Amino acid sequence: MTKVQRVLVLGGGFAGVYAAMALERALGNDTGVKITLVSRDNYFLFTPMLHEVAASDLDVTHIVNPIRKLLRRSEFIQGDVTGIDLERRSVRVRHGVEAPHEHELRFDHVVLALGSTTNFFDTPGVAERAFPMRSLGDALALKDRVLTSLEEADSECCTTARRALLNFVVTGGGFAGVETVGAIHDHLRSSLRFYPNLRSDDVRMVLVHSGERLLPELDARLGRYAEEKLRARGIEVRLGTRVRSMDTDGVRLDDGDTVPSRTVVWAAGNAPHRLIADLACERERGRVLVDEFLRVPGFEGVWALGDCALVPDPRTGGFHPPTAQHASRQAKTVARNIQAALGHGRAKPFSFRTLGQLASIGRRAGVAQMFGLRFSGFFAWWLWRTIYLAKLPRLERKLRVMLDWTLDLFFSKDLVLSPRGGGPALSSHRAQPTEMPAGVVAGADT
Repeated sequence: MTKVQRVLVLGGGFAGVYAAMALERALGNDTGVKITLVSRDNYFLFTPMLHEVAASDLDVTHIVNPIRKLLRRSEFIQGDVTGIDLERRSVRVRHGVEAPHEHELRFDHVVLALGSTTNFFDTPGVAERAFPMRSLGDALALKDRVLTSLEEADSECCTTARRALLNFVVTGGGFAGVETVGAIHDHLRSSLRFYPNLRSDDVRMVLVHSGERLLPELDARLGRYAEEKLRARGIEVRLGTRVRSMDTDGVRLDDGDTVPSRTVVWAAGNAPHRLIADLACERERGRVLVDEFLRVPGFEGVWALGDCALVPDPRTGGFHPPTAQHASRQAKTVARNIQAALGHGRAKPFSFRTLGQLASIGRRAGVAQMFGLRFSGFFAWWLWRTIYLAKLPRLERKLRVMLDWTLDLFFSKDLVLSPRGGGPALSSHRAQPTEMPAGVVAGADT
């Protein structure tokens, strides 16, 4: 009797879900291989559109797909990975709500696609008070905080308290930070007419970035264009500045200034998944070091990709960036190479060059760099929407997003708080790992 080969995929983000789908295509109906995907959430989140949920542009359910609907024959287990033993070839998974318990899963091949977590750089007060933008809960929490701030400020008679409510700070000048500040700014400006006691001058938006220009991943001219557009809308752009600490008084910057604010969005960095540090394999920069075939050296049948892997790029002599478009292509390569390891076909090294990068900066404007060409303004924004709509899985979700965008042309943004209420309570999950790097969370690349 032929032994069934067990392929275990850990992670439900771009790398993990796309790897499982690619394995299904590569292996077909081969009953000699069992594919299992383990993810904390039972849905796949299309993170490039996350900032539009926070800004009430899209319904929260329209950018998620049930993993069980994406997979045709793979087994799916919703649970938290609590331990990985590469030598014993086993993984511990905890699941259950009322009676949590652990299972041990054995594997012949394991795909590490665990993603990353938010990196707060040990900045005092930030982990406890700031809003990251990496998960669906983060976007909902930020949306509710913005609306709660408007509701409270409209009836607040204390000038100091009102100022803190209406000061919004976004940290990080990469894709996630720029897209979030643009989207939230549009949301606030369009909503003020429903709050009779608030004026446009009462709202202050501040974007803090440690670098010398915004969107450093793009051509310098596009970064300058984004900065000019944001400044023209009244957004303060503080370059070469870092957050030193955060407390009840607000955000303290390293230039000595303090911005009184109750709402701080943290989009300034990412860190490897906590389990990576416990693995017995070689690591560099906190991530699993793999070869050009995405294999983990020294451990047969162990593969890694996405945020948690450091993938060499022979073309440049460096490493491939941890972006969504690279993760989805790595998924295809790892599926082919696992198929080869099972005796079908030949292994192929991973090779890919970034096709392009896009960002929406609010008010139907954007920046894009595609195939060496630069675009800005309305056309770049149209490109952003067109390309990501095409990449959103499943026709049903595409149609729902198209409907949301169409209705947005004729109606004002939603001002309804989530039934469970707003504020930090919705972000209690914020330290949980997700599979998108911070620079890509809000739609960095194609």
